[in-house]
This record gives sequence, structure tokens and C-alpha cells, in this order.
Amino acid sequence: MRLSEHSYRTVTSLAGPILFLENVRNAKIGEVVNVKTGEGRNIEGEVLSIDRGKVLIEVYGESQGLDLGHTSVVFTDSVKKIPLSRDIVGRSFNGSFEPIDGLPMYIPDRYEAITGVPINPASRSGPEEFISTGLSVIDGLNTLVKGQKLPVFSASGLPSREVVAFILKHATTLAAEKNFMVIFAALGLSFHDYSFYMETLQQMASGYTAFITMADDPVMERLLAPRYALTVAEYLAFEHDMDVLVIMTDMTNYCDALREIATARKELPGRRGYPGYMYSDLASLYERAGRVNGKSGSVTMLPVLTMPEDDITHPIPDLTGYITEGQIVLSRELHQKSIFPPVDALPCLSRLMNSGIGKGKTREDHRIVANLLYKYYAKGRKLRKLEAIIGREGLSSDDRVMLDFADGFEKHFIHQGEKPRDIFQTLDEGRNILAQFSLDLP
Repeated sequence: MRLSEHSYRTVTSLAGPILFLENVRNAKIGEVVNVKTGEGRNIEGEVLSIDRGKVLIEVYGESQGLDLGHTSVVFTDSVKKIPLSRDIVGRSFNGSFEPIDGLPMYIPDRYEAITGVPINPASRSGPEEFISTGLSVIDGLNTLVKGQKLPVFSASGLPSREVVAFILKHATTLAAEKNFMVIFAALGLSFHDYSFYMETLQQMASGYTAFITMADDPVMERLLAPRYALTVAEYLAFEHDMDVLVIMTDMTNYCDALREIATARKELPGRRGYPGYMYSDLASLYERAGRVNGKSGSVTMLPVLTMPEDDITHPIPDLTGYITEGQIVLSRELHQKSIFPPVDALPCLSRLMNSGIGKGKTREDHRIVANLLYKYYAKGRKLRKLEAIIGREGLSSDDRVMLDFADGFEKHFIHQGEKPRDIFQTLDEGRNILAQFSLDLP
């Protein structure tokens, strides 16, 4: 039965958070709806698919106990919007954009659709300025630049959350000195991970905004949280001239949510069961990073993902690598050696590194030091395979120096524990290791 122009009471069935309606007219994909229950509850939802008047709706809130006969659905003819204000800085929210920090909701300046507006390629400004993460293996060898999107490829059992916490703590210390802040989006957390990240946020300065979703939250919230984060980032960057670093973890949980929604829509699966449009969906997030001509602010993205079965060719890291500008790869071998951060320098890459380093940006010798460290570490790693066959005694003295260099590089340059280094300490450490083994110095 139709109640009004945009309200229906034609719910036919309910499967978890999915509602099915019939005889619906003029609905739109992505349209926000309000589900009104017989007990007076009002739950928000979104239109997922439309098939000849049959509409599938994802409910954001708790759907248990809904009485289909007394449930009505109101179509709002609008997409999801969020309230924006500079007062959002220092706040924490869940996947429904509700405060979880015990503070009341702020008064918004305006509302903005979470889909964002694509940056005109002609209006994009090239990344030029270095961002310090406090980690030598990133800052020295795979430099992060403002406006860049640089993913972190982790694997099950590796300390990706500790790496994220390290960068969060270091980056927010910069917020007190510069017009800089961090936006943190955590997707589909377990209770253990939730406790870890909430404890980390409590130790941080106020230069952050967090969006936290749990594994048992409605699956749609995992798709919304990164869009909340990026909408807030664009607002602060391009309207308030702030440099915003967006850290999103774990994008594997995001892609699994995308697959679950695609299954509910009964869509034809692609690689490994993921939807065929996953590439364009990920691009709609990653491509929101960047800088705009005439604006001093920037949106920089550091997404973190877990490679299923340590497989870098899996669709999630594979597609992410195509869209983004490099990758940081965590190593199980280094982690077993108790090296933190366990970043494998050789497969890592920052395609925009040269734009953000050098005289007046980091230091004049940055590129030379980085090249030499890569060169000799690669030689040492290659010789480890030969050593396993013929033994150390079968190698020349020069080869044994390369082996020792590789060990020293991992123990003293990559490994730094919990203490951050600035870029000058990083480059000095690199020069010291080269000098220790009497290798070429600039």
C-alpha cells in the first residue's frame, strides 16, 4: 500500500540488513531512505538495486525485530550527506556518523554529499612537498609527498596496526606546528583492534578526526566510513587550506563488504568473487587524493590493506597498485627478525618521490644516499641466496662486505623501534651505514 508520494508499506521480506520492497516508483540507486518501524524507530538505509519496481535496500541500523506488516519506507530523493564544520577536528565517530567520544554533536556550517566531486585533471597541481612519517625506510627511500596516494601492503600476522599507530602518533605531533591534520578511517575492526586503536587515539594530540566501524556493524557502514573521511578531508583541505593525511585501514575489509553487497544484489561475480566494478569503486576513493591549483591545502592518502594468503597478485592489492602511486610492502621475514617496521625496501616504490625531495625540500644529498642504500642492499640480498648454497667461506671478501651491509642496513636503518626520526636523522643514519662499510659516499 502506498502511503504518500514517496512512502511505501510494501516490504515483502527481510534478510539480515537487506529489505525487499515491491511496487516502488521513481527510486534511485544510492538514494537515502528512512525505515519507520511499528515501534516508532526510524532507521536510515540506502537503495542498492532496482528491478522493475522491486527495490533492495540496505539498512544501516539494527534490523532485528522489524514487523514487516507495520514497517514503512520513506524515499527522500537525496543522496547521503554529512554535516561539516571545523569543529570536527579532534572528534571520533562510528560508521553512522554518530559521536563515540562522549561529546555532543557539533553545529554544522553546511551539509555535503559524501560522493564528492572529481578533481578536474586540468586543475590538479603536482605533488611537491615532503610529508614526514617518522619511519626512515619510508621517508628516506619511498618518500610520501603531499597529494599522493601510497598504499601499505600487509599480510596476516604482520604488525600493520602498529605501523599505522606509529604514523598516527608522529603525524599528529606535526599538527600543533603546521596547518596539518590526520583523518583516520578504521573499517570492520575486531574488538581487540578497536581497543588498540581507541587507546592510540587517546594518547594523541587533537590534530585528528576518526571514523571507526566494527566487524559486527552493518556492512554498508564499511563502505560509508572512507567516504565520510574523504569528504571531511576535501572540506578541510580545499576550503580551509589544510594539509590532510587520510589513513584508511583495512581496505581488504572494505572490498569484502563490497563483495557482500554485490552478492546481495545477485550480481555476476568477477575475480575471486569480487564484483567486476571493484576497480572503478576503489578509484572513486583513491582519486580523491590530490592538490588543486590555487589552493594551498592537499589531501594525501595512506590506505592499508591485508593481502589474502600473502598474494600480491590478489585482486585487492593488484587493483590498488594500478590506481595508486607506489606501494609500501611489509615483510614476514623481517618481522621474524624482530625488525620494526618490517618494511621490505626492495619491492617498495614511491613514484612521486623525486617531486618531494632534494634541495629546499629535504636535503641535497637525499637522492644519492637513497640510490646507494638501494644498490648495496639489493646486492646483499642477492648474495644471501648464493651464501645458502656455497656458504660464507666460498664468497669473496667484497661479497662478505655486501652481506654484512645488508644485515647492518636492516638492523640500524630499517629497524628503529618506537622512536621516530626526522628526515635529517634518516639521511645521516644512511650515510653512517655507508661510511661504516667504506662504501661510496656523495
